[in-house]
Amino acid sequence: MLIKVINPNTTSSMTDTIGRCARAVAGPGTLVDAVNPTMGPASIESHVDEALSVPGILEQIAIGEQQGADGYVIACFGDPGMDAAREAAAGPVVGIAEAAMHAASFLGRGFSVVTTLQRTTGRAQDLADHYGFTRTCLAVHACDIPVLDLETDPDARKIVTEACRDALESDGSDAIVLGCAGMADLCEHISSEIGVPVVDGVAAATLAVQSLVTMGLRTGTRSEFAPPPPKAYSGLLSGFGSQP
Repeated sequence: MLIKVINPNTTSSMTDTIGRCARAVAGPGTLVDAVNPTMGPASIESHVDEALSVPGILEQIAIGEQQGADGYVIACFGDPGMDAAREAAAGPVVGIAEAAMHAASFLGRGFSVVTTLQRTTGRAQDLADHYGFTRTCLAVHACDIPVLDLETDPDARKIVTEACRDALESDGSDAIVLGCAGMADLCEHISSEIGVPVVDGVAAATLAVQSLVTMGLRTGTRSEFAPPPPKAYSGLLSGFGSQP
């Protein structure tokens, strides 16, 4: 089984971390290929970043289809381009926010999300509502560390851990969801420090895709998620078009 884990930003060092965390939970016989686009933002911290990451995601889906990938993980907590990716891929596509929230909902009556910048908390709350977790997602908190600083700030682990501890105390939650793929390698440390389950969406999504593929399940294509009608695209997107 080949699972492509797509980091939608172009920072390869973060892709390496994401890949290690995905491989750590993948089962025997599952090959994890962690990749990032050749175009797009270095990190995703705004609606503009998210929108401009989608062509790069679809670029990697197209490459994965040529390689025979069985399924895909979108490794950004905004779950960018999910609907488009599900149209373009033959196998299942799972985003890390959706997978993490599902996993956390199994662990108690409510969970808190701890993400990076304050400006991204609204997007995370919108996703919780969209995915049906309005009751179980108790709040979304920011630790106010820019995404790329998670790799370079020597205090990042401590700051994220304390933000998780504060969220736990203020919300009375049973679990914490880490709201950034760049936090994937902090999961075990934070859980040991604050004493509750801490869910990393990269691991949760990798296992979700693996399970769906094992069960022979894929996105339904009767209507909305059928392959898009062929048509020409122009300008910078000309490579995404196809002839009718």
